[in-house]
Amino acid sequence: MLATSELEYDLPEGAIATAAAEPRDSAKMMVVSRAGLGTRVHASVRNLTEFLRAGDLLVLNTTRVLPARLEGRRADTGGRIGGLYLRTLGEGPGRRWVVMLKGKRLREGVVAAMQPVAPGVPALEVVLLARAGEEAGAWEVSLGTLGAKSDESLFDVYGRTPLPPYILKAREHRGDTYDEETDRNRYQTVFAAHRGSLAAPTAGMHLTPPLLDTLSDAGVDRADVVLHVGLGTFKPVETEFVEQHRMHREWCSMSRGVRDAIVKTRAAGGRVFCVGTTAARTVETYAGLVARGEACEQGDGAWPEVLETEILITPGYEWRWTDGLMTNFHLPRSTLLAMCGSLLKGGVPELKAHYRAALEAQYRFFSYGDAMLILP
Repeated sequence: MLATSELEYDLPEGAIATAAAEPRDSAKMMVVSRAGLGTRVHASVRNLTEFLRAGDLLVLNTTRVLPARLEGRRADTGGRIGGLYLRTLGEGPGRRWVVMLKGKRLREGVVAAMQPVAPGVPALEVVLLARAGEEAGAWEVSLGTLGAKSDESLFDVYGRTPLPPYILKAREHRGDTYDEETDRNRYQTVFAAHRGSLAAPTAGMHLTPPLLDTLSDAGVDRADVVLHVGLGTFKPVETEFVEQHRMHREWCSMSRGVRDAIVKTRAAGGRVFCVGTTAARTVETYAGLVARGEACEQGDGAWPEVLETEILITPGYEWRWTDGLMTNFHLPRSTLLAMCGSLLKGGVPELKAHYRAALEAQYRFFSYGDAMLILP
């Protein structure tokens, strides 16, 4: 078992990226090998074509980030109250939301006015009904008269980009200011299609249409999956050992066509590269079903196009369909750190050595940060 303390490392706040690289593919990219202990090359994302080859398959997560962050004021005290939409209960005008709320002395009956992104629009009134129980700070709320509108239209008017708290905190400490329109565009992949994530599949944010076209011209194939990222993906591990951590369920989808493309690629000697840990978790979830005999590897047998996953990948895991991974640099004490370490021959200690080298080379960390490519 992996002690959670092994996932600690020192990171100066100055290494946290508060804005994405421009252009997208100008981000730095550290290239390392699963088999070569200590091997690393410094490149940029636009050099991706130098490390992939004809016959390889690039798996992308095409989820789209919801503008799910809410900002408002309490009707009774005027105090600030912030929220993050989690899900919808019921249908139609009388439906309710489950929202993660942050504010002082929250209780049933408190009314808050959530402010629109643009001026000249009335506030969205929400009333706290009861604790939702699924997460600390989660509340079931009713929506005021504007709640008759669809969730989609409410998100567009009142929702803000759900940037991770560490970015917002670092911006505040540095006095940085960024506009919502920029964040909505950059905290999103260029191939995002299926709205539903509370966080971006950040490795995919480095890719551009011209780079994807260049890879395609070079014979690198593409396959799309979907995993709607939830809060649990980035939740710090608080148990003594990582394997004791309880993963939250996340909705994911893989078509038969993608399954067939993965099987065909590997049978022909090609390599499957997942762009981001979310794509890898989807691929390995489905590979696990096949390994356990719960789904067929190919043909017309049973194949669940949609399911929920709570896969936890730690050192010692047997990777089945994922040969290589493009990813960002992850938070201390995160399951993502354990997952990336499990790909390397030297495990988490080797990964942390790469992280130290990245800090020395002034790589930028976390969601808006630079990339790492782990070769087979």
